[in-house]
Amino acid sequence: MLRWHTLAVYFRRKYGTRVQKIPLDAGASCPNRDGSLSRHGCTFCNAAGSGSGLGERGFSLARQWQAWFEKYRATDSDRAFMAYLQSYSNTYGSPERLQHLLQQVAALPGCLGVAVGTRPDCLSPRKLDLLAACQTGLPVNVSSAEQYTQNANGDNGHEHALAEVWLELGLQSVHDATLQRINRGHDAACSERAVREAAERGLAVCGHLMAGLPGEDEKDFFESLDWALSLPLRGLKLHNVYVPQGTALARQYEAGGFSPLARDEYVDLLCTALPRIPSGIVMHRVQSDPAPGELLAPAWAAEKRGVITDLRRAMNARDLWQGKAADVPEGRPEWYGG
Repeated sequence: MLRWHTLAVYFRRKYGTRVQKIPLDAGASCPNRDGSLSRHGCTFCNAAGSGSGLGERGFSLARQWQAWFEKYRATDSDRAFMAYLQSYSNTYGSPERLQHLLQQVAALPGCLGVAVGTRPDCLSPRKLDLLAACQTGLPVNVSSAEQYTQNANGDNGHEHALAEVWLELGLQSVHDATLQRINRGHDAACSERAVREAAERGLAVCGHLMAGLPGEDEKDFFESLDWALSLPLRGLKLHNVYVPQGTALARQYEAGGFSPLARDEYVDLLCTALPRIPSGIVMHRVQSDPAPGELLAPAWAAEKRGVITDLRRAMNARDLWQGKAADVPEGRPEWYGG
């Protein structure tokens, strides 16, 4: 049992079964790449974007969904599924585009919910209203995946409504100087405003923070973490900064101007961070996950299982758990099984 509140544990406690996120490429763009803000993107951003890239290859959302759905159901029929709109900024563009996108997701057979990845500056009151509306009307507690997987070839019986909706926002840092340094294109005030306005509408917000950003040290990261914890977040993703091939950060690294965190440094940082995070916050991720072939440095960033093992052992040895320095100083959080 891991000593932090993982997304897998959250889902199993809520729905009584495993929930698999299926990455979908909706063909989204980004104002930091199409010229609206910049054509260069963030310094760490791979121009190919995160996710599968199937949208650019002409695969519809329904076709992408069906391919992943059949693959996972073939190996484990007792699970539920939710869509993950991951690539680029999925709320960028008109409200009508977002509405159409959400309607397509809601119509996917067996789809329990959706996680929408985007930037804080790509939201408006109308778009937030659309996101909030699509989670209205479904029960928030089901005992198994059967309700969402019994009809893999037809409508799931609920139009434009989903049981689980997460808004994933790249906050990255509280420091405006850092955001400028990495060519982020928005400031921390924009991030804070987006989180609060989303939470006011009942949306579950997962904030992304990066550790080891250019020009930042451990103190800077913990200032960002404390800031994020002051916001109405329900989830967090923590990312170690790695260097993707062909990026501005790669050029900086190759010129000797950037050094990524060492593996033991990052594990130690997480051992300090996780106890400060309230136990109820869902940790969607605690490390980066480079796409195949994109990683330049550090090599350890590709060793996902090894880093998780290191973290688990370190927290066990130090008798640490998420929330120990926040809301559960004694005993164990309710989600911790042993």
